[in-house]
Amino acid sequence: MMLRIPALLSSADVRQCREALQQAEWQDGRATAGHQAIAVKSNLQLPLDSPVARRLGDLVLDRLGRCPLFIAAALPRRVLPPRFNRYEGGGAYGNHIDNALFRVPGADEYVRTDISCTLFFSEPDEYDGGELVVEDSYGEHRVKLPAGDMVLYPGTSHHRVTPVTRGARLASFFWTQSLVASEVQRRTLFEMDNAIQRLTADHPDHGSIAALTGVYHNLLRQWSVP
Repeated sequence: MMLRIPALLSSADVRQCREALQQAEWQDGRATAGHQAIAVKSNLQLPLDSPVARRLGDLVLDRLGRCPLFIAAALPRRVLPPRFNRYEGGGAYGNHIDNALFRVPGADEYVRTDISCTLFFSEPDEYDGGELVVEDSYGEHRVKLPAGDMVLYPGTSHHRVTPVTRGARLASFFWTQSLVASEVQRRTLFEMDNAIQRLTADHPDHGSIAALTGVYHNLLRQWSVP
């Protein structure tokens, strides 16, 4: 399931992040690439131990925790600390699939990458190219969102970033381990949750609301990974 989350960050949040990113010290993005990805990756990233990355990452995590749409869709168990990248001067990232597991910085534990997330800081008209292209059984989906918007998509998807030929594309990317490992089951729960909310809004006294809510939670109880 691909899902756009509009205005995860406010305009003030975006301005704060952009100012910090413009002054940050970037490194070659291949420093964090895996064995196969290193051959197709050409961008800049903030070092994982960058104070700027930690500060902005905390801001992003705070906003995620306040976003009902993200929580309903991702059912997050653990979110890996957000990372930050910059594409310019023809920079691109060829077709790849993200690693299944990432180690939590400074800890002896791993996050399973059920869901990939990209949060945009640059406006679409500020750069040419730089589209996130995600492939699934229905074809290619091209994503280039306003600053502050985020897209989430299955970590199992092939995806790429097209070359940026003008301007600069600033973004954050990170992964979420869900309470529900199966993408199909997460989609089912998300659609059921939305249906219950619509029914509640249209018919708040409907007798089926409690029963459907019970079914939702019983499925979540059955499908969730401790």
